[in-house]
Order: sequence, then C-alpha cells, then structure tokens
Amino acid sequence: MLMPAKRGDRVAPPGKPGGWEARFATSEAAKGWEHLCQTARSNTWEAWIVLTERPTAPTNPARQHRLYGPLAHREIGGKPLDQWQYEVTAGGRIWYCPDADRRIVWIVAAGPSHPKVTE
Repeated sequence: MLMPAKRGDRVAPPGKPGGWEARFATSEAAKGWEHLCQTARSNTWEAWIVLTERPTAPTNPARQHRLYGPLAHREIGGKPLDQWQYEVTAGGRIWYCPDADRRIVWIVAAGPSHPKVTE
C-alpha cells in the first residue's frame, strides 16, 4: 500500500524515462537511505544515479558488485533476484536487487555502516 507523502517529507526525483525505478523493499531500507542522505549526501546521490541508470553494469567493480554465497540472492514478491552491493562510503552500503523484467531496483538494505549480517 502506497503511503501518501505529507508536508515536510523529502521529495524523491522521478525516474528517468527508460531508466530503472528505485523502490524500497523494507521500511528499514527506507530509514537507512534517509540516514545515508543525511550523512553522505553527495555519495548517496551518485549511488542513486548508478542504481537507476546502470544497476548491473558496474564501472567501478570495487564500489559496485554482486554479492556472493548465501547473500547472492534474495526473494522479493515471490521472485528470486540477484543481490548487489554499492559502497557509498568506507562503511556505508546499499544492498539492492534489480528486477530486469519490471526495471525496478529494490533497495533491501541501506545505511552508513556495514549491514549487521556481514559482521
């Protein structure tokens, strides 16, 4: 269910025509994204551009790559998807799952520090 924006909410940019649409897979990812926006605005903006223009075609593989092992896939809406990581800062990460059929990038985790599952 889509929650309507309310006064004071940050305005999200619309998707670029022909590009990918970014959506949050979890409420925790949305909160983590906001924290990244507050602590690393420039790097998070760059990440948003990469995720919505070329989520599976890294130009910097050290910063953007598929996860492996038990983290390589995640099921979203009953569909298994590859899981990727984008390094926003030295510790900040975004985990996302591109759905090529729908051209949606599902942001499943985001935050200014490493995801707890990797600790």
